[in-house]
Amino acid sequence: MEEMIAAEPDLCEPIAGARADAARIAEAIAVACDAGQPVVVTGCGTSEHAAMVVAELLREARPGPSIFTRQAFEAALDPAAGGVCLAISHEGETAATLAAVVAASQAGAVTALLTAAPLSRGARMVDHRFVTPVLDRSWCHTVGYLSPIIAGGAIASALGGATLDGAWIKERLREILATQETAEGLGGALHDVDRLVVVGSGLDRIAARELALKIEEGVHVPAVGRDLETELHGHLVSADERCGLVVIALDPAASDRRAARAADLLRACRRLGMPTTAIVTSGISAAWPDPLTSVGRLVLPAPSPAGRVAASLSAATDAAVALQLLAVGLIHAAGTNPDLIRREDAAYREAAALADPAAG
Repeated sequence: MEEMIAAEPDLCEPIAGARADAARIAEAIAVACDAGQPVVVTGCGTSEHAAMVVAELLREARPGPSIFTRQAFEAALDPAAGGVCLAISHEGETAATLAAVVAASQAGAVTALLTAAPLSRGARMVDHRFVTPVLDRSWCHTVGYLSPIIAGGAIASALGGATLDGAWIKERLREILATQETAEGLGGALHDVDRLVVVGSGLDRIAARELALKIEEGVHVPAVGRDLETELHGHLVSADERCGLVVIALDPAASDRRAARAADLLRACRRLGMPTTAIVTSGISAAWPDPLTSVGRLVLPAPSPAGRVAASLSAATDAAVALQLLAVGLIHAAGTNPDLIRREDAAYREAAALADPAAG
């Protein structure tokens, strides 16, 4: 997992350079939007979270109701008619995602896949494919989250008539990796909790869900990702000093209002004795008193990208690497092996086979 995280900056330029693939998928999306047809972005697990980000990026380039995300199992049961189905499957073999692609094709959709496996079943069954360069060696996917986000940024840029600057993203991710020691220290400071709640608003709510998944996969501790405002409406009743809180506040849209509401949540959680931390931009951090985050915070340098797609992509990729580093800190403190997502234990291996007989 750590080797994969370290490799992430070098993914940026090859993915951004796949302009022909991005242009073909962008053209199909533009045709569907012009005709008022749906554009469904779909996936499972980490790929579902990446699909949520990709849909947000596409909507930045082409605002409107046509572009939305769906969980792959649900998309397979009730496919949208016509338009485009853009699926994400890192290995190209996820059963529910392939079923969604088949159902969409049968319903008249143009199909496309973002994947790292060009010879997979998924890559062979779609109309268009965007192949990313590195296949994750850890089942606790990190590259498998970042790669499709950057590919989605390339497609969104093409949809808006621009090209993606991979070199800029690469340097930005190197800056985020430089915070590794701080991030891992924060993870270690949360080690004594028995469950974690991760919250975000706007684009950050997706990162919150992905961090919760990384914690459960890698640390084997219960975690949940929730919308910021949702956490304030009833869920605090179950929280106490054994429940940790992580706030993610990186989305540049309406950042002042979101940061103020996040500060309200942090104050409430401190009153309950909950260990609290945050992944924030330097601007937001400067406005928050230190006691709001009892175990400290991960402060990322403020980016300055031009354009709505670039700004959202920067927030999403920053969050992706930062949350992965925080998860590694928790993993080190727990002494677990994230790479096998507990498949080294016979009971969990057998449970996985029962849950997905095709994979067994």
